[in-house]
Amino acid sequence: LSFALPQDARADLRVCNQTASRVGISIGYRDPQGWVSEGWYLIKGNNCEVLLKDDLTARYYYIYAQDYDRGGEWSGTSVLCTQDRQFTIDGVEDCLARGFDRMKFFEVDTGEQKNWTVQLTDPSKSAPK
Repeated sequence: LSFALPQDARADLRVCNQTASRVGISIGYRDPQGWVSEGWYLIKGNNCEVLLKDDLTARYYYIYAQDYDRGGEWSGTSVLCTQDRQFTIDGVEDCLARGFDRMKFFEVDTGEQKNWTVQLTDPSKSAPK
């Protein structure tokens, strides 16, 4: 995972896959009715996709991504509900009891910007710490 940068042109949340692999993305956020998680968005290698259109309304968004070709994931510590096929799930409680899976999403702090881009990079190409 690399830096998330604000963008000037459009108001939306974009994810750029800067690897050669196909990546599946799930996103979580809080809307006026409560928590929502949705997925799967497929992003081909070296491509970007808009996940949420229009001005962003929350400061924090949550993303979980899987590398479909080489395995591996981009994850964090925030647990949200998912499932294997396309989904939109309301709420974050009792995922397993409701028949869903639980995944650990990483937090994206947009700083209350109206648009944001998250870059997914190949961990093997990251600068050493």
